[in-house]
Amino acid sequence: MFYPNIDGAIRMQELAPGWTMEVERGPDWIFVRLHASDEPRSHDFPLAEGLWSLLRQHFSSRMVLEMEDVPRLGSVLIGQLVQLHKRVNTSGGIVRLSGLSDGNQQALAASRLDERFPQFGCRDDAIRGEAPRNPR
Repeated sequence: MFYPNIDGAIRMQELAPGWTMEVERGPDWIFVRLHASDEPRSHDFPLAEGLWSLLRQHFSSRMVLEMEDVPRLGSVLIGQLVQLHKRVNTSGGIVRLSGLSDGNQQALAASRLDERFPQFGCRDDAIRGEAPRNPR
């Protein structure tokens, strides 16, 4: 269960050993910043189910996963993202990723999932669905 702080932010919650998430509620969106110490090693890693439950708890269908603190996007984590995407997309929702490192972007591209998970530089770009603009 998640308990809001006085300022509306939601406390850090443990997902699995070495994995936590910080959740914020915005207008029409849920923002989840994942914090990880390493790639999950077990296929029982509950990311997709936990994030789906979070969306349902908040009666929301739109989520931005902020991935700045995820050191490595390996096969288990990619599999969980695919499961989450299928579930959310099937119910008419949206999952967007922001803050992926270059290496993690390459991992998605190597898995041919970069089109399914367009990457955005920041939360605001993800909300708008716009690729970052190059300065003039």
